[in-house]
Amino acid sequence: MSEYQDWTREQLLDRIAVLESKQADSKEIRKKFQMKKKKEEKTFNIGDYAHHKIALKFCYNGWEYNGLAFQSEVTPLPTVEGVIFDALCKARLIDREAGFEGCDWARCGRTDHGVSSAGQVISLRMRSSNRPIRSRGSPTEDDGSTGTEFYPDIRYIQVLNQILPPSIRMLAWCPVKPDFSARFNCRSRHYKYFFESLPPPAAPLDILRMQEAASRLVGEHDFRNFCKLDGAKQIQSHCRRVKSATISQANHPTREGEQPLYVLDLVGSAFLWHQVRHMMAILFLVGQGLEKVDIIDALLNVAHNNPNAPPELAVCEGRPIYEMSAALPLMLWACGFDDEDIRWRTDDHDGNGPIIPTSAVSTIHLLESMHISLASMSIKAYIQQQFLLEAQKHHQPTASDNIVRVQSGGGMIRHMNQYTPLLKRKRGPTPDEVNETWRNGRGLVYLAKRLQNKTPGSSPGIAATPEENPNESIVLNSPKLA
Repeated sequence: MSEYQDWTREQLLDRIAVLESKQADSKEIRKKFQMKKKKEEKTFNIGDYAHHKIALKFCYNGWEYNGLAFQSEVTPLPTVEGVIFDALCKARLIDREAGFEGCDWARCGRTDHGVSSAGQVISLRMRSSNRPIRSRGSPTEDDGSTGTEFYPDIRYIQVLNQILPPSIRMLAWCPVKPDFSARFNCRSRHYKYFFESLPPPAAPLDILRMQEAASRLVGEHDFRNFCKLDGAKQIQSHCRRVKSATISQANHPTREGEQPLYVLDLVGSAFLWHQVRHMMAILFLVGQGLEKVDIIDALLNVAHNNPNAPPELAVCEGRPIYEMSAALPLMLWACGFDDEDIRWRTDDHDGNGPIIPTSAVSTIHLLESMHISLASMSIKAYIQQQFLLEAQKHHQPTASDNIVRVQSGGGMIRHMNQYTPLLKRKRGPTPDEVNETWRNGRGLVYLAKRLQNKTPGSSPGIAATPEENPNESIVLNSPKLA
């Protein structure tokens, strides 16, 4: 500062003007550079890239979500499809503006709040290359949308699992034909329901009786009394085919206080809304001795003119009032497809031959994240088990009391003073009555809105109500709607 002490006022002002000029020039240069850089940045246009129809296989913890299907209204918890859709958009694999319909989105089987899946499948058109088509130097190359054999330079499993939360994990993917639908091409759906026989004073479960009852569910039947009726779907037939229904022990206890875990394996081509949970509720009643095994036959006997039913068998045109089992233990285990439609692959395996151990980031990150989640839940379960063992040092229940305890799965118990057999309970409306009530009530409002908006109520892949039969559609045939 000493060099400026002898300067006059005019000299100081001149010096300040020079410095301000240099600073302004520097700002202008930076501004021009930033504008030039911004112009040079390429705008990402997803339409410039090749797209293919792809099937994605994934698992998720149902208790963290408000069900699988995306909902247009606000939900207490996020939906699985909503989270996956956001991840696909963030990875620039689909166009957010085009929505679900724009990428031809379809799901295999809808699951409700609390229900998990180990092998859910969706199909959609998504970006299959990191290089724009016009930059490849081949004027005859199209987007490959008609082929099922291609090798993208996008590592789908790695990219999506880095974006998705640990409660949703992408497992595999497969290129499919343009007309493939995860919903309509699915040949079978395999569900598992896990349960325990709770200790006294709850009545123990007779697993053999439950298996005998489950075997009577196999075959093609009218399952109207094993589901929740929904007039909005206007389902005309509630006949479904159950291919197999077996109960087996899922674990072998090795620690003190650990209970045997059982599982119902149920395989069918398609299921009605809440069908598995209603079936399991009846099996619990049979296992506890509250209902006889032949209650299954009575609930399947829905018509008076059934030639295969004995005369003394009760007829249930409407479902007796009862509550379905808990959602937590239910899992969509697998979705079955024809071999020519699906051959699952990963980022490092093309689906041919045995799986080869790899140190690829995609595989290591996937398995490591799942091991971490498993370890956390195992520790919580073990700690809770220690609490129980400590409590039992001070408290011992009687073998039985006057309270009827109805097991509902997932550790849930319903208490009642007296149990009323199902066939003595009030019956709900028949499917025809439910359909007619909807057509003459909410159906009128629904039709008025459709006529006003002149648009379908929901997209083909994102249904507004749970999937029941992929071949059914809404039929408004009431005279008032004609």
